[in-house]
Amino acid sequence: MVTITIGLGRRFLVSLSREDAWNLLCEYVQSENLRKHMLAVEACMRYYARLWGEDENLWGIVGLLHDLDYEQHPSLEEHPFVGMEILRQRGYPEEVVRAVGSHADHTGIPRQSRMEHTLYACDELTGFVVAVALVRPNKKLAEVDVSAVRKKMKDKAFARAVNREELLKGAEAIGLPFDEHVQNVIRAMSEIAGELGL
Repeated sequence: MVTITIGLGRRFLVSLSREDAWNLLCEYVQSENLRKHMLAVEACMRYYARLWGEDENLWGIVGLLHDLDYEQHPSLEEHPFVGMEILRQRGYPEEVVRAVGSHADHTGIPRQSRMEHTLYACDELTGFVVAVALVRPNKKLAEVDVSAVRKKMKDKAFARAVNREELLKGAEAIGLPFDEHVQNVIRAMSEIAGELGL
């Protein structure tokens, strides 16, 4: 149990258990690839929380649950709005709900907190790093470095669904040079490379 201050100094006692968050994720997400993506984002959020002295558990849970509804509700009209409602119904604090909502530009929810900006910065980049790893000779994260990511970013045919401008914008939003952000994401994901199958 942790105490979280929300809004006008109101304090709520909420259970932010990683195990509960994982069970909730498994209830809504069957796709192994989507689960791995959410684990990768969680690892990056935890890494940055440690780096900046933030609440690692809170940041990790936000990363773990950010695409909770995507498998069942992938449309722009539903994702992440359905996930936000599920989180509210399960008693997650508005800080978590809002962060999940702000990770997608189309929601119109402006990113305000460092946690929200970090989630946005890590989300697409983790997927891109995985894509780079999968075309390496041994399909291992250990073979990926900043120069490999930079090189693949220039290849418009590679992972074409990933908006390169958004990748750059994410690093800028957290106040880091892009190369440093890429290195941090690779480091964070390397901590759970086995779970990611990389």
